[in-house]
Amino acid sequence: MTMLEIQGGKPLCGELTAAGNKNAVLPMIAASLLTDEPVQLENAPAIGDVLTMLRLAEALGVRASHDTASATLTLHAADIRADVMPPALCRTVRAGILFAAPMLHRLGRVTMSPPGGDVIGRRRLDTHFLGLEALGAEILAGEVFLFRAPRGLKGADIFLPEASVTGTAQVLMAAVLAKGTTIIRNAAAEPHIEDLCVLLREMGAQIDGLGTNTLTVHGVERLHGTRHRVSSDYTEVGSFLALAAATGGAITVRNVDPTHYRLITRVFERLGVELEFNGDAVSVPALQELRVRADIGGGIPVIDTGIWPQFPSDLLSVMIVLATQAKGTVLFFEKLYESRLYFVDRLIVMGANGVICDPHRVVISGPSKLHGIEMNSPDIRAGIALVGAALCAQGRSVIRNIRFVDRGYERIEDKLRALGADVQRVPDTNPG
Repeated sequence: MTMLEIQGGKPLCGELTAAGNKNAVLPMIAASLLTDEPVQLENAPAIGDVLTMLRLAEALGVRASHDTASATLTLHAADIRADVMPPALCRTVRAGILFAAPMLHRLGRVTMSPPGGDVIGRRRLDTHFLGLEALGAEILAGEVFLFRAPRGLKGADIFLPEASVTGTAQVLMAAVLAKGTTIIRNAAAEPHIEDLCVLLREMGAQIDGLGTNTLTVHGVERLHGTRHRVSSDYTEVGSFLALAAATGGAITVRNVDPTHYRLITRVFERLGVELEFNGDAVSVPALQELRVRADIGGGIPVIDTGIWPQFPSDLLSVMIVLATQAKGTVLFFEKLYESRLYFVDRLIVMGANGVICDPHRVVISGPSKLHGIEMNSPDIRAGIALVGAALCAQGRSVIRNIRFVDRGYERIEDKLRALGADVQRVPDTNPG
């Protein structure tokens, strides 16, 4: 067990390169089971969730290697022999359920424990079950999940009950080798879903409608191996941009896709931060005047989350920290998860002027002078927000349970130190 010690009050300045998208590479690891040929994934981040997914893949018989120096994953699912996934690993990462569709194609069955992951409220699995059942799978859901497809999978016209990212990925992987044509309506359209579609097409899948809410998949007989570069992680990039702006710094992040930031840019502007794009780089310039921009007529603005292309829930936590350093009042409305805002009580203890209205809404008035405290990271996104608060605060902060941040952010202390932060990873002598 380790923790981060942060001496705050230093602006983040410098350059860094964006890592690969966590939410793209996790389903891609599962997708490697759709072929018996090697699949190589470039720009794959060395984070905790990727390691867990690799261990799950290896438990099923995949030969996997991760060259961290070149950020390249090599996966070869030539000999899939096991049909029961290790329960402890299943309970560690939510994305483990994505092995269901590939295993139905490879062995016709798989048994797994319910998935784990961040505790940020109820995260339904109905989309996975309804989508797979529509394609012909049989599912028994109890203390363990048993997936079977004794007669194989057959294409269908499916309207998903919600635009779930992992649910869409699941149905996509089931459809690419199913007999006939599958139409997936109300599909998620996040960049990482589009990137998964690109990988599957490079493997020989026939998918139309990329980037839209309706995907048409014509099933093929088999898929082949490929080499694919994972798109950059706009959540990681957005987090560093917010932390730099909150600390009064100036950074440039390279290897980004500017099309991923259209609405994200507008939310930064709401808090007085102007982002600059130059090719594949995005910057927070120096000397930003952090000031909340009121609605027309002077109303208090609302920053709310939603499914893509609306503002992503995974960036709300860091924007709340940024708002504590901006002049003015703003209401944050988290529409997707009922437990995502609980970390705000730690910000209030640090000196933030905030009111937690209910599990979905919080009002922040700034700017506030924050001071360091000792705290625990409850999940990935709240964890990076607390790191940001500690960077803004005067004095020393300690953040425990930093393993949650490690699940989504690669070498976080190294990247922060390269930008001028005073941060150290040390053993946690009091993990309780």
